[in-house]
Amino acid sequence: MLPLALAAVLAAAGCGTTPDASPEAPAAGPSPAAAAPPASGAATAEAVTVPKTLTFTGTTLAGKKFDAASMAGKPAILWFWAPWCATCASEAQSLSDIHDEYADRLGILGIASLGSVPEMDDFVADFELAKMPHLNDKAGKLWKRFGIVQQSWYVMLDRTGKVAYKGYLDDLQLTEKVRELTA
Repeated sequence: MLPLALAAVLAAAGCGTTPDASPEAPAAGPSPAAAAPPASGAATAEAVTVPKTLTFTGTTLAGKKFDAASMAGKPAILWFWAPWCATCASEAQSLSDIHDEYADRLGILGIASLGSVPEMDDFVADFELAKMPHLNDKAGKLWKRFGIVQQSWYVMLDRTGKVAYKGYLDDLQLTEKVRELTA
């Protein structure tokens, strides 16, 4: 669980927009024992190796189970956000646009914390983000796992699950990183 002291620091700090970033990975190597289930509608039943970075599950804001292994085999963005964060709100349109353009080549997962579920639901509805999954990480389990200490931060994974970037990105930087990941 996200310690109360850390939650208080994050809340007091406001929206995190520090440009410092680190490419370190929390368990970046692939896990040969795990295989992702084939995507629905997949033409082949070929198994995809699930990297350790995608060996987690959660519950979406809609209350459905989500297995990150379903994102294995293509680049992915994990977006750590809070419903009251103005920076997160300003990034919402860019993420929506990126989803529209790259959804077939890129997984995008929102990981919400530091707010109530109704506030998270309102954020997703207000910014029309329901087309991508968002996990309820109110306890901060995934934030802690990935070393997230402020919002809005991204963890970008390459096709193998290796962390290619971790940190804050403005809209132009985000678009450039997505182009690099999907090239």
